[in-house]
Amino acid sequence: MLRAVTINIGAAGPDRAELLLRWLAARDDDVILLTETSAGPGTAWMLERFRRAGYAVVKTPDDGDRGAALVSRIPVTAGEPDFGQVSIPARVATARLDTTPRTWWVSVYVPSRDRSESKKIRKEQFIVSLLKAVEQLDIAEREHLVVGGDYNVIAENHQPRHAGFLPFEFAFLETLHAFGLTDAHARCAPGVQAHSWIGRTGDGYCYDYLHTGAALTGRVRGCAYLHETREQKLTDHAAVELRLDLPATRLPVTSLLGAEPEALF
Repeated sequence: MLRAVTINIGAAGPDRAELLLRWLAARDDDVILLTETSAGPGTAWMLERFRRAGYAVVKTPDDGDRGAALVSRIPVTAGEPDFGQVSIPARVATARLDTTPRTWWVSVYVPSRDRSESKKIRKEQFIVSLLKAVEQLDIAEREHLVVGGDYNVIAENHQPRHAGFLPFEFAFLETLHAFGLTDAHARCAPGVQAHSWIGRTGDGYCYDYLHTGAALTGRVRGCAYLHETREQKLTDHAAVELRLDLPATRLPVTSLLGAEPEALF
């Protein structure tokens, strides 16, 4: 059984990064999709701990913006999906993993926005370019694709209803579905409205997701939102975990809580 999790780490500083790492170390995940990484010392420290423990780490170089990373206990093989034309490359991390059959993974952090025109355009350009990259994948890649992360959008039929979202934001989830990608939690819990972020008014929003391609959806054995990450104040987002009936080779990793790496702070 392959276990994966996605979690928005909220650009964690050193103290919170250590708490997040301890939470992850207590789990048994094969693939970890991190979103809202940063150029700060907390992200650098976390990723270095994974590298030193023997995990494969994929992190697109950034220019100081928030981004995404992919950490894997499964070997990364040549032939990662091509997302090089996405408008903000640092917000996507991709890998082809040594599973049977081979799978392609994408960790994505869609930009948030306010009411300003510049941020609306930035977010829309990112979503359009990301969907174009998915559309241009080979059929085999798309059918064996797992996409996860903080999408910063909700479905048009989301409960509760939230005003202010634009058609291009609703279209993101709809287009993924049109490309044959299934919301893993919706498959496991049909009709249940999940929330992964809670606003100041107490209303829930579902921003974080895991989607599987057509050849993998029948292998989904579970998907759940883990609110302990919010409740323990590790981050302000719930994590999302996924279980896939998928054989895989695994790297000989060591404890994440072993010897301290060289100081990064």
